[in-house]
Amino acid sequence: MDPINVEFSDNGRKRKGGAVLIPPEKSALKTVISIVIALLTAVIAYYFMLPPMNLGSYKFYTYWAIVLGSYVAATFITSAAFAKPEYVPYVRRRSTVPIVLALVLALILGVSWLASSPFFRAKSYAKILSIENSDFSNAVSLIDSMSDFNNVALIDKDAAEALADKTLGDFAALDLESQFELLKEDSTQINFRGSPYRVYPLQYGDLFKWFFNSVTGGKYEGIPGYVRVNMNTQAAELITDYDIKYSTAEHFNEYLVRHLRFKYPTYLFGEMSFEIDEAGKPYWVVEHIKKTIGLVGGDDVAGIILVDAVTGESKYYSAEEMSAPDSEIAWIDQAYDSELLVNQYNYFGKYNGGFWNSIIGQSGVKKASVGYSFLAIEDDVYLYTGVTSVTSDDSILGFFLINQRTKEAKFYNTTGATESAAQLSAQGKVSDKQWQASFPILLNIDGQATYFMSLKDASNIVKSYAMVNVQQYNVVAIPDNESVDLRSCLEKYIEDLGALSPAVIINFNFDGSGIADDDTPKPSEDGTKTITGVITDIRSAVIGGNTYYYFELDNSDVYYYVAASLSNRAALFNVGDRVTVEASASYKDGLSAAKTVDAAKSEQPTPTQPDEPTSADNGSTDTTK
Repeated sequence: MDPINVEFSDNGRKRKGGAVLIPPEKSALKTVISIVIALLTAVIAYYFMLPPMNLGSYKFYTYWAIVLGSYVAATFITSAAFAKPEYVPYVRRRSTVPIVLALVLALILGVSWLASSPFFRAKSYAKILSIENSDFSNAVSLIDSMSDFNNVALIDKDAAEALADKTLGDFAALDLESQFELLKEDSTQINFRGSPYRVYPLQYGDLFKWFFNSVTGGKYEGIPGYVRVNMNTQAAELITDYDIKYSTAEHFNEYLVRHLRFKYPTYLFGEMSFEIDEAGKPYWVVEHIKKTIGLVGGDDVAGIILVDAVTGESKYYSAEEMSAPDSEIAWIDQAYDSELLVNQYNYFGKYNGGFWNSIIGQSGVKKASVGYSFLAIEDDVYLYTGVTSVTSDDSILGFFLINQRTKEAKFYNTTGATESAAQLSAQGKVSDKQWQASFPILLNIDGQATYFMSLKDASNIVKSYAMVNVQQYNVVAIPDNESVDLRSCLEKYIEDLGALSPAVIINFNFDGSGIADDDTPKPSEDGTKTITGVITDIRSAVIGGNTYYYFELDNSDVYYYVAASLSNRAALFNVGDRVTVEASASYKDGLSAAKTVDAAKSEQPTPTQPDEPTSADNGSTDTTK
């Protein structure tokens, strides 16, 4: 039955189209109550949600949806429309403005999401991270003695965490035993006074312990210190020189995010990492995120907010300021979060050939391998991870290093085993003990890219070490007697490297200099030399699944060798071709590792005569001269 529209002379109003609005009693008062409820909701939601007043944040839209929804819900409830359906038109009328605002915000978000989508902006995503190709030996310092291990992290995050846990017993001397635990998710690996450290902020064990120590006049204001673990010496210390009042584990206005939100209401905050300066004073390094693609896409770091963990004082530094070589905050090691950098590389690897190429064909599409580790280079910390093809993760195509303070990124082209394959290879050597290999870190040992791992038991206690060659992961060195003897591990690995390919060692006499022509350029300061000559002999061999080319020049008594993956043009050279070689100045058993090989620019290559076949032509791998 159709409703009967009645015109009430006292409190009824006729709408266009003949419908009648029937306001509830005291409608003006109830409207004020609805507005007050919405305002209270806005204040409470802001205090706990802490949304940035920024259209680039998804939390911004959620916050306003809650506030506007609270007004509509309050209007519906105060008018008792759930019990009296005749008031529903009135509620709809009163809700028009908030509903329209909500729809406008939803439209802005939808359009922004589409405009920021990789479908339309694939190339922009690929350009968020700028990557430079570089040479491995120039990036990672050569390790050829035990002293070179002084700044190498010999344990991983889990082993450091186990050591840090044990130090909490030192609180017994302060009559605060069992009150604290590690704030594990906010630990950070840093360089501290030239050594790799992992620092751990603390938190109260539960809300009651926090209340009785911080609120009711306990012994400390805030949290009495932090833990730092030297990842080289494995020494763990409980530092109680500072009362940390501002933390991601604190409450109310000492909660770090809330403390910063009131000061920076429009900023998008990224990761908040715990660090210490060279004096050991604790700070929080907070990312200020900017959207670089459309309104909601392409996260990057615009700058950082440095917060004194004791006083709460903060100072803003732009990305340019923090990456300057003479910056006052050069001691900061993590201005760019690891996950952010890995995501940016994956954008580069996935969309460098366009959106459709990432789905169809996938030519040149790459991705970061699973997991990452950190390298200490000079006074900075670099993120390391391998790079694999998106269609296969059985081997790496290379790896990249990214400076976590400056975002300087370099890619190193080399083939070899993935980190997980190297871990399995190392674990296979000690399978009877069921030790687990840590995620590898990358070292340059004897000029070879090398995975270094600690071997741990079920309690995360380091029992031994392992070194695995990246290109030939069947070369695995573990200390004699499987002990925690780093020197033995290094010596065994170098010995194994010398015996990698006995079948391709060329035995011949040379005068000790390895160079016959006095006019040949001498080794440069970086340990390399450049030589141009005519190829007089060339051989090839497959070692560990990789093809290597060995060739002799007319003005040298050394055989140079190069992997096809490093210089694919080497496969095109023949006897009589004139080439320029950049090679290692050091050599062993008459062999010198070539870094680059290219046709000499001064002359065109001379074609091989038909009556002079080379071993490369006939497929021979005989390397006896």
